Amino acid sequence: MQREDIQYRLLRLLQDNPQLTQRDLAAELGVSVGSTHYSLKALIDKGWVKANNFAQSGQKQRYLYQLTPTGITRKARLTREFLQRKRAEHEAIRQEIEALEAELNAEPDADK
Repeated sequence: MQREDIQYRLLRLLQDNPQLTQRDLAAELGVSVGSTHYSLKALIDKGWVKANNFAQSGQKQRYLYQLTPTGITRKARLTREFLQRKRAEHEAIRQEIEALEAELNAEPDADK
């Protein structure tokens, strides 16, 4: 998964579920907790996400992750870029499927 994809997915998850733990985020993303921690720290360092301790949490390491105004703007940009990449991937797969179908249709039927 590309770094930008992880950042986009993290921002999207946090916008909808700011109370998710790093373990929860890692499970949702399908990456390691360490990779999630590294990516989340990068977003915090860039000022896109703010981490606040839960005031009423008995666990010292529980955080509420909130997107900053800059993070919201960046998420919109990452969404456009993500969508562009996915559309390009879709088109490439569509062309590959068409080529494979044409190849199969051009070959004599091996099952006969």
